[in-house]
Amino acid sequence: MKSLAAIVLALSLVACSSPPLQAPPATMGLFADQAFAPPAKPPAAIDVFALSDEMRSYLASGEMSSQLRLKGRQRGLIEALYNKKQLRLEYDSALTRNASEAFAARTGNCLSLVIMTAAFARELGMEVQFQSVLTEEVWGRSGDLYLSMGHVNLSLSKRRSEVVASYPEADSLVVDFMPAADIRGQRTRAISEENIVAMYMSNRAAESLAAGQVDEAYWWIREAILRDPKYLSAYNTLGVVYRRHGDLQRAERVFQQVLEREPGNTQVMANLALTLEDQGRLADAQVLRTHLAQIQPNPPFSYFNRGLTAMRQGDFKAAKQLFTKEVDRAAYYHEFHFWLALAHYALGELPQARQQLTLALDNTTTRRDHDLYAAKLDKLRAASRAH
Repeated sequence: MKSLAAIVLALSLVACSSPPLQAPPATMGLFADQAFAPPAKPPAAIDVFALSDEMRSYLASGEMSSQLRLKGRQRGLIEALYNKKQLRLEYDSALTRNASEAFAARTGNCLSLVIMTAAFARELGMEVQFQSVLTEEVWGRSGDLYLSMGHVNLSLSKRRSEVVASYPEADSLVVDFMPAADIRGQRTRAISEENIVAMYMSNRAAESLAAGQVDEAYWWIREAILRDPKYLSAYNTLGVVYRRHGDLQRAERVFQQVLEREPGNTQVMANLALTLEDQGRLADAQVLRTHLAQIQPNPPFSYFNRGLTAMRQGDFKAAKQLFTKEVDRAAYYHEFHFWLALAHYALGELPQARQQLTLALDNTTTRRDHDLYAAKLDKLRAASRAH
């Protein structure tokens, strides 16, 4: 795999208002603050769930009050926020927003929408339990960053003093932003607030990296590690930040530290191999790559990258076969369907191209990609009619 990074992007949320933390002993020596430009605004966990004046006004509005009175706090809140006839929130995975930003924009990714929901729920006096949904590994990419994406949901319940002991199940409501069919039967585990804060900060770091803002990414991921030193995915991202910054020895040390705790972490192995190659230590890198090939012969995006090479070489039949292999193991990732559509189109297979482009449109998670695929699908339909 030719990726420059393998960053865990966990879709999650948290509420936290604790003060700035001191670096715990486990992280001593990992940070290099002097090497990075100070942030314009230091990351602060207290901002994640802060309600804006606009949010408070909405809570006090007649629309919200009516929903809460008619349907109860849990269902009334969800109905008021996510009924398309009311607030008209939209899902968009392009950017992780805090509660007030998501409300102002009326859009957000999974993490942002859960953050906003939890902020409102707590203001209304409900208890919030955050949960990690244990799904199969899902990958995406942003430029040359490859992202492993997790999923979380939350449960809203009355305060314990209000719960009727004989009917506890009636007093809680699980809120999830995946279609119910996709999560039915999935296992979950409770997540600590510290872990959730770290996930949020890691999202922001990954997005900063994708935008080329390495200094900004450093401060986000530094805060993530301080919030939860046990969240090893954040260390992986810190190593990527150092590598992008040109501090290869620090990157190597961070990756090695993670592998001491998780020897089978393939994401970190791949990043360490790249870092060793950057240092000219090709033999050491090859040892890692050989081991990786044994435990993960076809890593995420391997067929896809080979398919892109085949497209550039004009071998559209091979490209179609390779893109099909990626679709077979990641049926809901829009970009695989898009490139498979292009391969079909290049082979003159217009009905198949239209079908794959429709699937790409159906599975897109950002407004930008949605508009791109919709425009291309319109052109393809016009071409099909002309043909």
